[in-house]
Amino acid sequence: MKKELIASLLARFERVRTELDGTDCWSARDLQEILGYTKWQNFQNAIEKAKEACINAGEKSDDHFLNVTRRAELPNNASREIDDIALTRYACYLIAQNGDSSKPEIAFAQTYFAVQTRKQEIIEKRLLDVARITAREKLSRSEKKLSGIIYERGVDDRGFAVIRSKGDQALFGGFSTNDMKRKLAVPKGRPLADFLPTLTIKAKDFATELTSHNVLKKDLHGENSIAREHVDNNKAVRKMLDERGVRPEQLPPAEDASKVKRKLESESKKIIKDGKKLTNN
Repeated sequence: MKKELIASLLARFERVRTELDGTDCWSARDLQEILGYTKWQNFQNAIEKAKEACINAGEKSDDHFLNVTRRAELPNNASREIDDIALTRYACYLIAQNGDSSKPEIAFAQTYFAVQTRKQEIIEKRLLDVARITAREKLSRSEKKLSGIIYERGVDDRGFAVIRSKGDQALFGGFSTNDMKRKLAVPKGRPLADFLPTLTIKAKDFATELTSHNVLKKDLHGENSIAREHVDNNKAVRKMLDERGVRPEQLPPAEDASKVKRKLESESKKIIKDGKKLTNN
């Protein structure tokens, strides 16, 4: 495909892109013209095939194909409303995939929307990774804070480890920290929290913050009384999760948080490096 044609098609796809409720969309009428469909009825057939593919993929077609109307210009400065469909990036991708790839417009659209969809997936995955690492770091700070509070109240490092273990057992429905490590295949010597999903990390953090708050508020001292408080808080958090149909011990393990953090740091360095290259050019 010639560079001039690629540049022209890219400009056209970008020019007609709009935003609906924060989501990138394309008008079916605009896409019909760009993809070389001369008749709206023929393009509607392509849309229906794409809807079927959407449903077969487990998606709701209404989330990606939204019926709308638009005003069409007529001769003598007249106009009338015509039917249109607001298409998400994914909907456009499915339409292109069901088109004739021998046509340059269709071939370009298949690549264009595949790349755009992949970009969106990468961005969403990165945001989820950042949220998990942020939650993990917050848990570490909360545990350090609790350790400092109870150290002043007669509990040493060994006692803190016991308290934290009893809290885990309450949160995970009777499974001890070591039980959960075996269940999630956590490597020897690694913290359980590094392999927990974001929801469980936040649950542990909330219970830990509650314990810190109540130890001070109730003026608790000694390992036994603080352990009881921590167990009660973890049971309360578990009860809340259980009422919402979530059992922490049944959630699958997540990728090693330390690896995810290194990956994010590496990506950030690359972005900075690429930015400097653009600035210097």
